[in-house]
Amino acid sequence: MIDTRPRLLLLAVAIGLAGCSGLPDQRLANEALKRGDTATAERNYRQLADLGYVNAQVGLADLQVASGDPEQLREAERTYRRALDESPRAKARLGRLLAAKPGASADERREAGQLLEASFAEGEQNSLMPLVMLYMQYPQDFPGLDVQARISAWRAAGYAQADLAQVVYYRTQGTYDQHLGEIEGICEKALSQADVCYLELATVYQKRAKSDDAQAVEKRDALLERMMAGYRSGNVPAQRVDSVAMVLADAEIGKPDENTAQKLLEEIAPQYPASWVSLARLLYEYPALGDTDKMMEYLDKGRAAAQPRAELLLGKLYYEGKLVPQDPQKAVEHLLKAAPTEPNANYFLGQIYMRGFLGDIDPQKALDYLLTAARAGMVNADFALAQLFSQGKGFVPNPVNAYVFSQLALPKNTPQSLELAQQIDQQLPPADRPRAETLLREERQLRGNAWQTSPALQAMQTQQ
Repeated sequence: MIDTRPRLLLLAVAIGLAGCSGLPDQRLANEALKRGDTATAERNYRQLADLGYVNAQVGLADLQVASGDPEQLREAERTYRRALDESPRAKARLGRLLAAKPGASADERREAGQLLEASFAEGEQNSLMPLVMLYMQYPQDFPGLDVQARISAWRAAGYAQADLAQVVYYRTQGTYDQHLGEIEGICEKALSQADVCYLELATVYQKRAKSDDAQAVEKRDALLERMMAGYRSGNVPAQRVDSVAMVLADAEIGKPDENTAQKLLEEIAPQYPASWVSLARLLYEYPALGDTDKMMEYLDKGRAAAQPRAELLLGKLYYEGKLVPQDPQKAVEHLLKAAPTEPNANYFLGQIYMRGFLGDIDPQKALDYLLTAARAGMVNADFALAQLFSQGKGFVPNPVNAYVFSQLALPKNTPQSLELAQQIDQQLPPADRPRAETLLREERQLRGNAWQTSPALQAMQTQQ
């Protein structure tokens, strides 16, 4: 049994010295964190953590995660471990951190699964969703585990998070459209507790409205009214309104309603600068909504708010030369600003150097940027790399590398990608096939281990 007397003694001393300035105080730390004073919060958390207070240790580690600094992330892992024995929350946090860790080993991912399972069993229901994502992303580390069966068991036990996990499962398995009725039922029930359900319901109604379902249109309009009432009362975040607006404008989901999307975005943009970029993108896709000057005005507002997506879209405009005069140098200038967080920026940079837009083809820069984009999930970049290695633009043609990237580009699922993969497969010398298959497995493993950093880290920061 743990001897708590030393800690109780410290607490008694702290209470006795309550009038002394500089005394660490978790209440003050929590209040400082709410108002954005992370320095005060960290100072109080750190002092209490050094005294052994578990909640303060977890709070300190949460701040270290939020910093995004690699060394702070390593320190956060150590800090969470100090609190593991006494805090289910520390188990949940460490499990999520390990699940998103760059270059994590199979042992670390299995430990993440154990920690998330344990914290969930001890009442941390927010562990369920990252646990499901871990199981789906790395099935090779959890052989024999039936994810759908686990979700079904959790749903039968009445866990609300399991219903949302079911929706995510349908999305990732490509069976979303076959379960629209079930998704609608789940999200209608969970709408007041989970604002992500505005996005899911808008998607369901847009898909149904594609077939002229009048009832779906009525339900969608009622949903939008409820969402905006929630936004105006502070119960629905602007980010959710932005995401729903983009669903309305997506022609691949249903019949686009770009005018309604524009109205939603114009209302939230003054308080949510990211929506200036969404508005610019909307005008890019639907020019009838406004002229180029209006789109550039939106982009300027987005850039003034330091939105990397604004730099990305502006760079794309100068790359394409459709709505503004083509200017590869300006394209590079803006794309470089977006590249650290926007994989598409790396793709366009790779294309600029692969096509010689600046004067000469630069194969090494093309390779570097395209590979960065591909490893961040850009299938188009895999297709470009397959072309690069098969055609030998600036390189000696490499059939092994061409095979690897042509196979990775197959999810693009276009006639061009299928034709290129087939052509490269036929040209691959039989003696090189074992090595090509090995490299393909290694590249897939590398991508599985790569921290899909921004989404993973941002999700942790949002939840914490």
